[in-house]
Amino acid sequence: MAGGKVLAVCQSGGEFVKNRDGNMSYSGGEAHAIDIDRDMTLSDLKAEISSMFKCRNRNFSIKYFLPNNKRTPITVSSDKDLQRMVDFHGDSLTTDIYILKNGEDRKIIRSVVDESEADSDTPTDTTGGTVATLEETKRQKVCTDWDNLITGVGQTFDGPTAIRDALHKYAIAKSFTYRFVKNDSRRLTAECTGEGCPWRIHASRSQSNKEFTVKKLNDSHTCGRKASKKYNRLANQKWVASVIKEKLRASPNYKPKDIKDDMQREYGLFLNYSQAWRGKFFAKQELHNSHEEACSQLPWFCEKILETNPGSVATIEVLDDSKFNLFVAFHASLSGFEHGCRPLLFLDGISLNAAKQWKLLVANAVDGENCIFPVGFSVVDEETRGNWYWFLTQLKSALSVSRSITFISNRENGLEDVTQVFEGSYHGYCVRHLTENFKKRMEESLTKKVKDAMLDSFQRSVYTCKVDEFNDCIERITAESKDLSEWILATKPELWSNAYFKGLRYGHYSLNASETFNSWITMRYEPSVVQIVDMIRCKIMEIIYTRRQSSNTWREILTPSTNKKVQEEIVKARDLDVICSTSKVFEVRDDSVHIVNVETWECTCRRWQVTGFPCVHALAVLDGTDECIYDYCSKYFTTECHRLIYALSIFPIPDSGRPASMTGADSMTEQSTHIRRPVGRPRKRPADPRISPKRAIHCTNCKGLGHNKKTCKSSL
Repeated sequence: MAGGKVLAVCQSGGEFVKNRDGNMSYSGGEAHAIDIDRDMTLSDLKAEISSMFKCRNRNFSIKYFLPNNKRTPITVSSDKDLQRMVDFHGDSLTTDIYILKNGEDRKIIRSVVDESEADSDTPTDTTGGTVATLEETKRQKVCTDWDNLITGVGQTFDGPTAIRDALHKYAIAKSFTYRFVKNDSRRLTAECTGEGCPWRIHASRSQSNKEFTVKKLNDSHTCGRKASKKYNRLANQKWVASVIKEKLRASPNYKPKDIKDDMQREYGLFLNYSQAWRGKFFAKQELHNSHEEACSQLPWFCEKILETNPGSVATIEVLDDSKFNLFVAFHASLSGFEHGCRPLLFLDGISLNAAKQWKLLVANAVDGENCIFPVGFSVVDEETRGNWYWFLTQLKSALSVSRSITFISNRENGLEDVTQVFEGSYHGYCVRHLTENFKKRMEESLTKKVKDAMLDSFQRSVYTCKVDEFNDCIERITAESKDLSEWILATKPELWSNAYFKGLRYGHYSLNASETFNSWITMRYEPSVVQIVDMIRCKIMEIIYTRRQSSNTWREILTPSTNKKVQEEIVKARDLDVICSTSKVFEVRDDSVHIVNVETWECTCRRWQVTGFPCVHALAVLDGTDECIYDYCSKYFTTECHRLIYALSIFPIPDSGRPASMTGADSMTEQSTHIRRPVGRPRKRPADPRISPKRAIHCTNCKGLGHNKKTCKSSL
């Protein structure tokens, strides 16, 4: 490339190997391309390399080979050296430069030996030491990289997944096994499984709620851990699959025997054939569930959804970076939400336990019995602002209602943009998520009694409907912790407290859909995207049918749960004093005085307006005036509205035209039955309906029941 400019291929993470002709080659690692001209300084080049490979400027060196000389690596240590490199390769299309971390220079010296030494059985270093073989060098490389993944107290990780992955690799490199004492989204504690071994690590989430920090680490072992290297249980089939997946992508005929050899040579792990085979099987499953599979199967599946369920929305968008977004909303779900559900949607991002490589973005409503009712969902690779915005725009185009909708979410990963897509809507904070954050921020020095009292005050501040009652709750918290009360006010109470929130939540403040959707994905092996969507379709289809059949037996005006609540509240209401002011306005007395207007459905306690359900004061008035209580409940609590939600059905998708690679979706039910037996002895023998009751035993000797001839005690 002429003009004082070269295209450099930067390589890092591999190693130099000397060939029999004396030339050196570089194998392994990763590579990036970069333009270098004569005006670029060495510091600028290092800064760009640091960004590409995520390493510090002073922790690596840069080397290259001269044209027609692959024997001696040249070091770039100044701006002049960089200019010379550009001049030397000015007539070449590309040039290779190598990024070596500090300490890897030694590996070059140990590898650069003459041919006679390289061919000998015990190569020697130029300084007189023994040169490592290729296998040993690879093992040393792994140990060098993974031995330092956990360094000590104060080390931070991006999240729980990052520290678990580092701990897994660290244990493999150090040849020991561990068990979790605590392992959740807020803290991690692990200890060595060796009897009496003191090795232990404890890490927890920092105040920013993003990073995990190592708080305690006892890094000494007394368990004779080297003996466990050969049988390291951490190298399970999932881990083997993650290691070999890229190799399998490049070489589909990668044999289990070769996998065994590579694991032994590169990681010092001894696998048997079946372990290697299972690792390959899982790697193939993950590759099969990739972008290529989705792009080949999902268009057919979306077409079948639209064909069998007219009015549904099934959209797949293939992106430029080998990713895709899928949105599905069945006509039965859209119609049920529009005609029978409250204008209330809960937005949630779910990491499916059965398919961790995919994220599920869902919009759920609630029916008259307060059960979850999926309206639309999307399968994406990551929960990001862009993916949420795409999901919301698809949801808006699918819904034909003009009423104002209230949304509830954790307001993270770009969900703050809801009101930009749905103009005129309301967006509340998920109270469950907010309560968890409140608990984390309580000072550890406080007693349990004080913590419980503060938590009770906080929950009262959420559900109270009057401003003065909200302020009383905050004052009680301030008396114990001023910082905590300031944090509460900084979270904007207008997003979560009934006293300030402008939208209608009808008594619902949070809805965790993760457990529900994870229970629907009931496959032993990791399903494909098509299988995930099909299983969700089948479950919604089953739910609609079952709840429709159940509601057809109801005879009350209100749904069973609402009717039960009315009866319980009426009992309380009969103890209140009611004074009539006009035919529509009443004064109700309990501990305080409340004004009820039955014409406008209002009470000064504000619960009637907030929930859409008559408060105890309104019920006292309605019961005393012989009014029909059911006429003063929101229509969304009625049996009629509940039946409208489940009026339409989701229709099956036939097999005709289904691609051969989608047979896993056909046998979904069959695979679902193959569930792994739990560890340990069963608590009791499971009842098997296929086994008929045992036949009574007859003795052929005395013709009696309950014993046989061998155990018969009767005399002949």
